Parts: sequence; C-alpha cells; structure tokens
Amino acid sequence: MDGFEVMTLMAAAPRADIVITVTGDINVVDRAHVETFKDGAIIANSGHFNDEINLAAFDDLSSDVTKPRPFVDSYRMNDGRTLHVLAEGRLLNLSAAEGHPAAVMDMSFANQALCAEYAARHHAELEARVYDVPVDIDRDVARLKLHAMGVTIDVLTTEQARYLSSWESGTS
Repeated sequence: MDGFEVMTLMAAAPRADIVITVTGDINVVDRAHVETFKDGAIIANSGHFNDEINLAAFDDLSSDVTKPRPFVDSYRMNDGRTLHVLAEGRLLNLSAAEGHPAAVMDMSFANQALCAEYAARHHAELEARVYDVPVDIDRDVARLKLHAMGVTIDVLTTEQARYLSSWESGTS
C-alpha cells in the first residue's frame, strides 16, 4: 500500500481530507461518517449514480448549502464545520468532467456489439442467463485497440499461459 494506512471509513472520517467512493453500493458514506468528517473535508463519488453518498444526511445535518464554484456544494453543518460534496454526489468523472474518454468507450462499445453478434449467432445453444464476455472477443478487441494505437506487446509463451492458468507452482 506504498505506506498508506488501511482502515475503515469510520476510522478515517475524522482524519481524511478527501474521500472518494468507488464501490457501486448504497450509503457508503452514511450519516455516522458525515457526523465525524473533519472541517473542510471533500467528499466525492465515482462508483455508482448518486447513491453512494447519503445526501439526505448532509441535508439533515446542515444549516446552509452554497455553491462556491461549479460542481462543489459546500454544506455548512449545524456544528460549524463545512463539508464539500463534489458533483452533487454523482459520478465525478461523468458529472464534473467530460465523461469517459472515447478511447475507453470505443472498446466497451466494441465488446458490446461483438457480444450482441455472438448472442445472435449462438442463440439456439445459449440458455437464458448472464454470460461473461467470451475470451476470444475480449482479446480481439484489446488486440485491435493496441494495433490502432501502434502499440506492440509481448505474447505469452505456451509455458507462461499454462503457468498463469494453474495454481500448481509457487503455492506450496
């Protein structure tokens, strides 16, 4: 962890200058955390909608909300602290920036399109359930992206691929 101390959010809240959630869960930052964040703390979400931060707790525990700059809501808490929530608790990389860069989204869309084609071609043999992206499709998209970027990488030897797919060596 490169010297960083790992702890629960409850332990970190009184010490943290910045908290960014990325879990995809609800109320990751909850009322108990809001009550203990230090003055001036910045809270943001990059995980899932605006559900990760319990914004109702901020509203309930504050007397005033100002917008000192775009994408910053400063909550004046009833006890005198000021806490700053970025992008209204929404996904910071989408709400306060330019969203996902095209260089990332093109791969995602390519995977989705090729998976839809795969499902259409193999629908008779597929049961109704969730499937992982077929490895061949994932690898082809990655290979094509690297090629388009002019990037070359090493290719695993048969021995390396076999080693990576087993737990037989190095675990005894």
